[in-house]
Amino acid sequence: MIRRLSAVWPAANGARPRPLEAGSVRVLAVSDEIEPALEYEKNRKALMPLDAIIGAGDLTPEYLDFLADAFRVPLLYVRGNHDRGGGWHEEISHVPEPMDGTWHNVAGLTVAGLSWPSDKHERAIHDDNAAWRQVAARYLRLRSPRPDIIVSHVPPLGLGDTPEDHYHRGFAAYRWLCERLKPVLWVHGHTALAAADHWWVAHGPTTLVNVTGAVLLELAPRGAENGSGENGSGEKLIAEKAAAGVSGATIDEGPPQLAHEGVSEAR
Repeated sequence: MIRRLSAVWPAANGARPRPLEAGSVRVLAVSDEIEPALEYEKNRKALMPLDAIIGAGDLTPEYLDFLADAFRVPLLYVRGNHDRGGGWHEEISHVPEPMDGTWHNVAGLTVAGLSWPSDKHERAIHDDNAAWRQVAARYLRLRSPRPDIIVSHVPPLGLGDTPEDHYHRGFAAYRWLCERLKPVLWVHGHTALAAADHWWVAHGPTTLVNVTGAVLLELAPRGAENGSGENGSGEKLIAEKAAAGVSGATIDEGPPQLAHEGVSEAR
């Protein structure tokens, strides 16, 4: 199932307003697990138009390249703990360089990424000190312009992670960065959906989204929702829906239907 999350842009992070006539920015974010529904052309067409594909790690370059080519949109991604080894490096020529402390423009939104911080090790070591070094080395570059979306494989500590599992615990350095840059969205993977209480959490003006599998992200210009339902931080989570009751992994009959699960306000 392809989940869907919509939010108002910009947040209280200093980003310039997006003109109402420009419409929403639509991004398909993926990580960790291949989403079977995306194998079917009718399902992919139901998600269009898109502005970009964002990868949050632990997916092969071949799969990321397939998505970017199928939707004909730019690809931005970070590397996860499994994105290493001979097979992965043999496919790297199919995709652009991963984001790591760099930021990019997607339809007027600024997007920055942080790959797995201990990339120099042959094994993927969960190294909190490496995460602090990574953030310290890239902080000045990341804060100007301040990103609307930050992408990492590992979530910030206590914000969508599994603290009781050391290897899947979030990084304290990422939480420090989140609280200073205050992006609209922080996109991550690494946490199994079954291990978390919920697939998104709100922290101040930021909504953190676990995109394991696939999530359709829609950022609407402020004012498009008539300014109702905002919380004290000035941010609003418009709606959380399961999109896409898109045809299942083995069914491709007719256009996909959107199944709404109601509206949830971020607290």
